[in-house]
Amino acid sequence: MRAQALYEKLLDNITPHLAGVERPVEVLTASLLSRGHALLEGVAGVAKTTLAKLFAESLGLDFKRVQMTPDLLPSDLIGGKIFDPKSGEFRTVKGPIFTNVLLVDEINRASPRTQSALLEAMQEGQVTIEGETFELPRPFFVIATMNPVEMVGTYQLPEAARDRFTASVDMRFPPREVEIEAVLLDSSRKAKEPKVEAVASREDVVAAIEEAQSVELPRPVAEYVVDLVRATRRKPQVILGATTRAAIHLARAAKARAAMDGRTMALPDDVKEMAPYTLAHRLVVEAPTSKLFVTRDTALKVIEEVLEEVEPPA
Repeated sequence: MRAQALYEKLLDNITPHLAGVERPVEVLTASLLSRGHALLEGVAGVAKTTLAKLFAESLGLDFKRVQMTPDLLPSDLIGGKIFDPKSGEFRTVKGPIFTNVLLVDEINRASPRTQSALLEAMQEGQVTIEGETFELPRPFFVIATMNPVEMVGTYQLPEAARDRFTASVDMRFPPREVEIEAVLLDSSRKAKEPKVEAVASREDVVAAIEEAQSVELPRPVAEYVVDLVRATRRKPQVILGATTRAAIHLARAAKARAAMDGRTMALPDDVKEMAPYTLAHRLVVEAPTSKLFVTRDTALKVIEEVLEEVEPPA
């Protein structure tokens, strides 16, 4: 299955059950095809978890969900070794991280130790249990949700952790018409939670990822990516600009977006479209107030300015 066909099937499978999620589905698909991970940010009750579940169910891959809490230990996530009295030996019990799609609910509620265990898996595709290294299944895709409001019993997600996510989606309160549609959709459902059938197989997903990775990235487009990232570091309101990893992830996301559009070459327009989603969560900016979403709005404004200032290649 081509990347374009996979994206269209995912969109057609999910949007009848959730209103106003076209752009989040696009960003989730681009993150998956980029061999990366995605972060869904927003207040409680805007369907972050439901979207992640429907996306995973549509892929036809192994899926597990972990609800992060302050007392969750790394072994609760990756597994550990237990003593087997019958054999008299220790045996390895693998945790929920051994799956294709892992939904990490409220990632900022996990302690720094547990977050660190997750980061190794996200970055290297492997985990270490009692000194023994285990490879994770392929593909391995993490969808994490984060609530910026409830700060009691939460740990701030460090910049290094945010940088591991290819893209982030800001799921705020929807427009009035979308909210009305969401209420009507829920009213027409008999089940408590929407469920969907898989529209792809593991082979389909792997083939789409390989296709996205084979998309050509011309040197002028690569230079454009780097110039955008470097420009974020020069903005006066930016404390910490986008990193080299951000440039790599932006290039991968642009290639994925081109594949989703049925093209074999990434264009500057692909970079422009994916820049807000791959860069906004990485920028550390000076926010005028502590009001909700102001920090992200400032970051998005910086990216908008940078896109206007940096000349794209012809």
